[in-house]
Amino acid sequence: MSETIPAKLIEDTARELTARAAIDIPSDFREGVRRARDAERNKLARFVLTEMDRNWDIATEDRRPMCADTGLPRYYVRAGNEARVEGGFVALERALRKATAEATGAIPLRPNRVHPLTRVDPNTNVGIHAPEITYAFEPEADWIDVTTVHKGGLFGTDYRMLFPTDGVPGIKRFFVDTLVEFGKRGLACQPAIVGLGIGGSKDTCMRLGKEAACLRLVGSQNPDPTIARLEAELTALGNHVGIGAMGFAGTSMVVATHVEVAYTHTGGMPIAMHSFCLSSRRATARIHSDGRVEFRADPQWFTDYYRREGVE
Repeated sequence: MSETIPAKLIEDTARELTARAAIDIPSDFREGVRRARDAERNKLARFVLTEMDRNWDIATEDRRPMCADTGLPRYYVRAGNEARVEGGFVALERALRKATAEATGAIPLRPNRVHPLTRVDPNTNVGIHAPEITYAFEPEADWIDVTTVHKGGLFGTDYRMLFPTDGVPGIKRFFVDTLVEFGKRGLACQPAIVGLGIGGSKDTCMRLGKEAACLRLVGSQNPDPTIARLEAELTALGNHVGIGAMGFAGTSMVVATHVEVAYTHTGGMPIAMHSFCLSSRRATARIHSDGRVEFRADPQWFTDYYRREGVE
């Protein structure tokens, strides 16, 4: 039988993850931005990309958040089927909420979470349904993966109900239309990883789109060759709409496009799009049943089990 994972260990790990996500930009995203900068021919957009990279170095050196808007902290928890937590998953959730509140003051994070009507701010980033915690499970494992993502909560998201006859051309049209709208109205923070969720119900495709943007590494591909080709085609399209870094003219709007799918109703093809911002803030740790904690860059969220299909 697996050992019990202490709730205090989860709390301490989450606090450290929150600091890492707020301060240290993942290397895969930094490399993607550098490639975009090297390919950018517009001088102003290239200058912006160069300064972004320099600002990230300063944030890491000073151990301060690299953006004044530290987004909305949230968690993705993947639990091994054999994992046991001291106090159960209620204790895990309490640990994540406490870590968020303490980190808000200690790092510090901007206290972004307010009541939607009264606008009361508890100054902790903790409140009703906040921070969000999304769960997934993995067979034959006794560890718990905790990933924190600090995503801006204002813009960079859209949804549309397409139909089967729209096909891939309809997906591309939605993608380009949405990117142009984001760029013209300042509704996204470019350059960005763009995630598309296709299929499922409306809430499923919205969830998958956000996970695709926030939980896959730049350079990764969907294991389905057809979807992988679509990802590459969409990235190329996104970088030829004439909008570059931070809305200036250029060819550096999309660092990568990640597509995830879910089986859907035969009569429709819902699609959701999420644009992560230039502050691609995420950090992951695996907490083992023996108390070891391993920090890593890759959330490893989209496992074979997570994408499973058919009857087991």
